[in-house]
Amino acid sequence: MEENPNQDPSATTAADATSTTTTNLNDLSQDILLHILSFLPTLESITTSLISKKWKSLWSLVPSLNFSYVHFPIYKSFFTTRQFFSEFVDRTLILRPHLPLQKFRLEFIYEDRYGCHVDSWVRYAIRNRVSELDLDFFIDESFHIVESEGRRDYDFPFSAPRNGKVRVLKLCRCDLTLPADMESMNLWSMKEIFFYQIYMTDDMVLNLLKACPNIEVLKLENCYGMENLRLCSEKLKRLGLSSFYTAERELYLELDCPNLVWLGIDCVETGEFCIKNLSSLIEFRTSIAHKTEHYGHWFKVVKQLHRIAHIKHLVVQNWWRKLAAKDGIPKDFLLHNLKHLELQTGYTQYDLLGMAALLELCPNLETMILDPLYKIDDDESLSEELLNKPIHFSIPSLKEVKLKVIPGENQNQIVQFVALLKKQGVVLDKIVLVPLYSGISVSRRRPLRAEVNE
Repeated sequence: MEENPNQDPSATTAADATSTTTTNLNDLSQDILLHILSFLPTLESITTSLISKKWKSLWSLVPSLNFSYVHFPIYKSFFTTRQFFSEFVDRTLILRPHLPLQKFRLEFIYEDRYGCHVDSWVRYAIRNRVSELDLDFFIDESFHIVESEGRRDYDFPFSAPRNGKVRVLKLCRCDLTLPADMESMNLWSMKEIFFYQIYMTDDMVLNLLKACPNIEVLKLENCYGMENLRLCSEKLKRLGLSSFYTAERELYLELDCPNLVWLGIDCVETGEFCIKNLSSLIEFRTSIAHKTEHYGHWFKVVKQLHRIAHIKHLVVQNWWRKLAAKDGIPKDFLLHNLKHLELQTGYTQYDLLGMAALLELCPNLETMILDPLYKIDDDESLSEELLNKPIHFSIPSLKEVKLKVIPGENQNQIVQFVALLKKQGVVLDKIVLVPLYSGISVSRRRPLRAEVNE
């Protein structure tokens, strides 16, 4: 073939390179295609069977099932949509060969009439040796507007995984039926449990830990029914407790978990918090709504820091001016091992005094991230002396400061804070500004639209 003398040689080379690196989707191996399909809702995965003969039965070999009500077509009424969704799940499980499952996820708005269906879906997953079982019966507030007052949650049969291989269990808005012989169930494969909007008594939590002797991760969010929670486990490595608001009685919390490395306590109304043994803890996170009436709950958690002074990573909000003023921590207490601090804070004089008090406790801190703090109540008033007190930060080892800022908010204060950092006599490797955007919320939820109660 003759070369065109007017053609740019570099353009030919680039075109050849493009043609040799372009890969047709059908040229990918089956394993890679199955991996790609595993990220899609099952409905969309099945739709790919229309592409070609090669894709016709590929969906049935995907090692995960994700039945997402959010991605299901909307029909004339709320009832009809749920009925068609239920029939779709039934038919999919009939057509799919009995192959091992890595993950089974169900996102659905439950009603009693679907109890037998959901039971059969759970049995199918366990029978096919599912590793991760995820049942979510709370989609979004807008989806539950038409619920009747007598609505009952799905009653999850906890005896079902007895002969299965479930490693990760995620339940949202379910009732739990724990068998009388819970302690003898020995769910050895169970490693991680995530519960959201689940009623659990203190005894139920203790029996759960006994039945799952190898559990390493436990996260309870928006759960209720507990009053005196004593967690004792040698296997537990990660524990998250969040949104425990109890109108009747504040929570007594006691932790004896020598191998725990990560602990998060967020929005928990604690009456008392007791640490018996957290000798392996590396990261500790705590926060609560920044309102005067919640300070006492925050204080009860933070004052236990002297029992975990070995932590390396701390995430906390800036109430430290108030804490320091009330001598809430031992005078000789230091966080010698702390290397990474994430602080939710403002930049008023009150905030800067609190930040300085906290940094005094962290002589070896290397990285500090500052997040915006939403204050419900105004700062306490300061004396004239404190209002004019020069701010000094003790940051001998600090190398990096990252400020997360909302464009257009507190700009003058942030500029002054950066100037203040530069005056501290320490050479930082870098100061990073990360823009955040308020008023923008990207929801994974579908709008209510045509969902109408019959």
